[in-house]
Order: sequence, then C-alpha cells, then structure tokens
Amino acid sequence: MRSEAEGAVPEEEETVDSAEETADDDSGDGSADGEKKKKKPGSFWKELPVLIVVAVVLALVIKAFAVQAFYIPSGSMENTLQIGDRVLVNKIVYHTRDIHRGDVVVFNGLDSWDPETHISKPTNPFSKALRAVGTAFGVAPNEKDYIKRVIGIPGDHVHCCDAQGRVTVNGVPLSEKSYLYTDPVTHEQNKPSNEPFDATVGKGQLWVMGDHRELSYDSRSHRGDPGGGTIPTDRVIGRAFVIVWPLNRIDTLPIPDTFKQAGFKTASMAAPATPAALGIIGTLPLAYLRRRKHHRP
Repeated sequence: MRSEAEGAVPEEEETVDSAEETADDDSGDGSADGEKKKKKPGSFWKELPVLIVVAVVLALVIKAFAVQAFYIPSGSMENTLQIGDRVLVNKIVYHTRDIHRGDVVVFNGLDSWDPETHISKPTNPFSKALRAVGTAFGVAPNEKDYIKRVIGIPGDHVHCCDAQGRVTVNGVPLSEKSYLYTDPVTHEQNKPSNEPFDATVGKGQLWVMGDHRELSYDSRSHRGDPGGGTIPTDRVIGRAFVIVWPLNRIDTLPIPDTFKQAGFKTASMAAPATPAALGIIGTLPLAYLRRRKHHRP
C-alpha cells in the first residue's frame, strides 16, 4: 500500500509543469497578438495629426495663461537683447508680486504708444494665419507689443541727470554700466540719457526705458502723451526672464544690482505701509477695552 507521501506529486514538479503549460499558452495566443500588432505600421501616421493638434492646443493654453515666447524686432534693448532673440515671458509672476524696478517687461502699447518698428501686414488669409501662429509661438514680431526695462514704479521721482550724468530714482543714482548699450567696435557706451527729464510716476503707471538709450523710443519720447511718458501697469503682459533663442545666447534676465539699493524703498513703501499702520492703531482701543473687561472684579 503506497503512502500519501509516495503518491503525492513533488511541489517542484507541479511548478515546472504549470510554468511550461503557461509558456505554451503564451507562445500560442501571445505570438498571434504580437503579429497582429506588428501588422499596423501606418497607425503612427494616423495618430500624428491628433498629437499635433493636442500639442498646439496645450501650447496656446500655456501661452494664454502662463508663459509666452516673444520675438525681439528692434535694437532698443541692446546689448541685453539682440534683434531676432526669442525670450520667454512669465505671465503669472505679477499675480504673486508687484512689478519691480529693473524688471524687463513686455507690455501692450495699443492706443498708447506708436509702433517702434513698422511691420508690413499680411495681404491674404493664409499669410495672416501664418503670422498669427508665428506671433503666438514667438517666431514672428508683433508691432503692438514692446519690451523695456522698468526704471520707476508708482510714486517714484525719476530724474536725469545729476552732476555726474546719471539717472536718479528718488534721489538715488543708478549705476547702469552693466546693461547700457556698448558699441562692439568702438567700445563706447551710451550715456544714461542724451536729454534731460524730470517726472513723478503716477498711481498705476511705470517709467520704462530701453538699454540702448540712443535708439530706444521709450518714456522719454512720450512725455507729451496723456500719461506723461509712463505706461499703465495693467498693460503689462509679463516679465521677460530668459533668452531661449538663438542657442548661443541662452541666458537669464535678472534684476541688476543697482536696483537693489535700500534707498529706493522710501517712496514706494510709504503708501502701502499707511493702511497697515492705521489698522494697527485702530485695534489698540479695542484691545484696551477688552483688557479692562477681563480685569474687572
């Protein structure tokens, strides 16, 4: 009489047998499925238009709400930006912080400033469509958008020039040698301004200037306009923060150190602090009354 142990099939043998059976099953049905999948070489080309549409839609959404590419059509910001450069503009940053002095900003000058560069308009629908797509992706210029550096923010007193020929903001002179245009041949650098100016930046306005002062058509050239040369803050599209094209010019666009001087803060910081100070003063009587109430016998 055989014992149960003698009649039992070893566990290892069961495992091997089941694995072999599984392998046989996979080699049958699985290989057939694999052959069917390999017999669809045209599927990629069928999906390509869908992928392109999805990519374009995503790019347009990002462009509308977050980051947009811009083409530099003029030399008004040389040497910082060259003609033909493409920059990325952060459209979210000014929803989280105020515009700072020294920021390079892109703004819309429609009905405010005359175009700095005149671009011929497309004459047929196809050309118009190409121009629209090119503008959206930063490979074609838009004559209604400008790019300048912020020199004065609301409340600032901007003046040129002091005894040493410098631009001053709230009486503090700017050291602009790090970004003013320098001729690559003669190595001569632009003066901060060839024409004097004296302006106080109004509420909701900005005083902006190009880094190529002898070429830039900026706030100095629009002093006869209703804003006295300043631009509305609500026309600012965003902050240019990086050069992405051409590849040999990839670089960031930080705020120059001269705009980090502590003396600038006096004019712009006084107004925002006032409501807060009044609020604190207003709570003192309430705190005093509550304290007396708690200490009554």
